[in-house]
Amino acid sequence: MDIKNKATQIELFSLKSVQMRTFHTTWFTFFLAFFGWFGIAPLMAIVREDLMLTKTQIGNTIIASVAITVAVRIFIGPLCDRIGARKAYTWLLILGSIPVMGIGLAHDYQTFLLFRLAIGAIGASFVITQYHTSVMFAPNCVGTANATTAGWGNLGGGVTQMVMPIIFTAILSLGVNEYLGWRLAMIIPGIALFIMGFVYYFTTQDAPDGNYSELFKQDQIDKGKGKGMESFNLAIKDYRVWALFFIYAACFGVELTINNIAALYYHDHFKLDVQTAGVIAGLFGLMNIFARTVGGFFSDFFAKKMGLKGRVVFLFIVLLGEGIMLMLFSRMSVMIAAIGTMIVFSLFVQMSEGATFGLVPFINRKALGAVAGIVGAGGNAGAVAAGFLFRAENLTTQQALLFLGVMVVIVSFATLLVRFSPAVQDAEKKAFAAALAEKQRLKAGSGYEPI
Repeated sequence: MDIKNKATQIELFSLKSVQMRTFHTTWFTFFLAFFGWFGIAPLMAIVREDLMLTKTQIGNTIIASVAITVAVRIFIGPLCDRIGARKAYTWLLILGSIPVMGIGLAHDYQTFLLFRLAIGAIGASFVITQYHTSVMFAPNCVGTANATTAGWGNLGGGVTQMVMPIIFTAILSLGVNEYLGWRLAMIIPGIALFIMGFVYYFTTQDAPDGNYSELFKQDQIDKGKGKGMESFNLAIKDYRVWALFFIYAACFGVELTINNIAALYYHDHFKLDVQTAGVIAGLFGLMNIFARTVGGFFSDFFAKKMGLKGRVVFLFIVLLGEGIMLMLFSRMSVMIAAIGTMIVFSLFVQMSEGATFGLVPFINRKALGAVAGIVGAGGNAGAVAAGFLFRAENLTTQQALLFLGVMVVIVSFATLLVRFSPAVQDAEKKAFAAALAEKQRLKAGSGYEPI
């Protein structure tokens, strides 16, 4: 899909352009989506007691929360190619808010499992966020734009670990008991998602020059009819897409897993209360405020020096570092050492995610949505696979973390499969140079120093 008039710079503190309005709206929307998706995770110690859940049952709910997202992410990518990001996001938010608010109606393991499964659909918001920034920003800064919007959105996974226990405590202060408190607490992120669905529709547009429905009529981009399936077929036939699928499973899949188990891990392993465990677990997600952006920035930087090959080399370095740090984290038995190692491990996880989606826009421009959807689904597939480790009764959490770290190290070598033809590398090099030239022209004319 040939989108014109993409932004060549990120004017972080400006809302004048449609690109920057979309940038800020989409990361904040993804942030709220994480609140709904993982809002229940820091309260699981209370839920476990209320519903009398076993370790295996908790593991099953963790798997459920990320399993459905695999299918929805694969579906939502081609849908973006067909109807645009604005409508896709609006409907996902409105429909996704229903199970978030409704999880409080769960009265046993089976109903709780079904609600966590339904809530997982909201995780497809990531694909729309990455798709939307990919069509709004030029090659010289798309890696940074994708990484920043995703990272600031993922930040919701850390903030919810800290904020949901506070909301829970505030509700308890009104005189309700713990078992009603966790149910009422989940209504708040659900309402926020419902409202944001309408905000997204009225404050963004699909592309720099307008919405897809208008651009289709004006023949400025390819007609949407049949495009979703066509783009999907192109994506699934490309082995590089599947390499990135496994790579993203090894980074975002790990992040989702840690988001789900960290608070309970610190609560059980270090005998901390729910609020303290939530704060410490939240530090993992808080690294998103800059770490994923750093990954995208260096992906763009390596591309400037080495072309597309540079993006691949950087991805290998940070993914290998992630696996090594995860293995070290699994061996920590002193809380301070565990926290410090977790923070460094988190840095590599999120840089790997940023570097992965620094590559996605260049795999196949005719199937951007489908590629983003399949790769994004890989993250959830990884979380599902990891979930089976943490539900096993014969494995401790530390042993499961060690095995997971070994698998990440192995998967890091899949980056060797991500290659580009000389013609594609040459074309992207010219597009990168043109975008840089346009950025310099705008910079000279405005006197403003962009990112």
